[in-house]
Amino acid sequence: MKYEDIYIGQKEVLRHKVTQADIDKFVDLSGDDNKLHVDKDFAAKTSFRKPVVHGMIGASFISTMIGTRIPGDGALWFSQTLEFLLPVRIGDEISVIAEVTKKIDKEKIIELNIEIQNQNRQVVTRGTSKVKVLEELVQAAEQVLQEQVQKTALVVGATGGIGSAVSLQLAKDGYNVVLHYNSNRDKALALKNEIEKDGQGKAVALAADINREEDIDELIGQAMREFGRIDCFVNCASTPIPYIGFADLKWDDFLSQFNLNIKANTAFLQKIIPQMVERKAGKIIFISSEVADKPRKKWTHYTAAKCALEGFAKSLAEEFSPSGINVNMVSPGLVATDLTADIPEKLKLLSAMQTPLRRLCTAEDVAGAVSFLASDKAGYLSGEVIRVNGGQVMI
Repeated sequence: MKYEDIYIGQKEVLRHKVTQADIDKFVDLSGDDNKLHVDKDFAAKTSFRKPVVHGMIGASFISTMIGTRIPGDGALWFSQTLEFLLPVRIGDEISVIAEVTKKIDKEKIIELNIEIQNQNRQVVTRGTSKVKVLEELVQAAEQVLQEQVQKTALVVGATGGIGSAVSLQLAKDGYNVVLHYNSNRDKALALKNEIEKDGQGKAVALAADINREEDIDELIGQAMREFGRIDCFVNCASTPIPYIGFADLKWDDFLSQFNLNIKANTAFLQKIIPQMVERKAGKIIFISSEVADKPRKKWTHYTAAKCALEGFAKSLAEEFSPSGINVNMVSPGLVATDLTADIPEKLKLLSAMQTPLRRLCTAEDVAGAVSFLASDKAGYLSGEVIRVNGGQVMI
């Protein structure tokens, strides 16, 4: 961030949920094993009643804020005041809030008012940071980004069957890949290693609960810091699709599907599209479903969400195609993945027999279509649905 781009009143927020692992790592690093922090029995005899998280754990995120948000690369943090007002406990979710309150132009110094709040919006720590912006380092970092020509794809749900295949294919196509996962960290790291072992490109694995907008904001911030750009967005995230007759459906069954297909995509793209518009280029690819053309009974909630997704995508295509952004969909038939493992084998065999190609769709089939849409070869397609269903639906 250049000094002249920073303004009085500018604000950033960084969130973190404090865990026992944070305490353990801090004790190992610092040697501060004060019983008030690590011994429940000892803490119970004090006025605090329960262990208190080291104050400097929360304060350490001020460094993260300065080093990655305001001003970011090239920041020299040289002064800090701190007041510890309330105890922080394991399980608390802290928000580090930084606001620019002063600029000293001659020396290119900024002052930040820092507040650390808990989940109840109580201020637990506050202070003032002074930071010098080393302009030459900022300019050098920007030059590196300008020279970086390799594009970056963000794959949401990268640890799923389709997501894994798409991530591997896009890496082969020359993309750096941001691998989103919810909880399967081991699978995400294994996928990252597979992408990088053959020198195909770089990958980074980032966790986020896509039902939480603050998690999405954090993921995008980390992705932008790592690669400086997001050129392609592919949402492969999935959730179980129980067979439920209409009479037994509850609104929550619809919401689980709409949150995944509409709400999460909205949260991601409202942050990603502006930088695509600025570059006048971008690829947005959604995974729809054959059910949008050929509904199945007891999947009303899923079908409704996928039909909504196709309308959502076409509306985005209408709005952003003039800015050079291609918005398209891949609509597979029944795909042989872990998500469909519980579907009765008889139904799978019947679906395969009803398909002119006489087999189920594979994750690699879907990845091939995504690869095409993410390439320059699909430059004149927008608002389109690529049906990967072996000929079951022909339109």
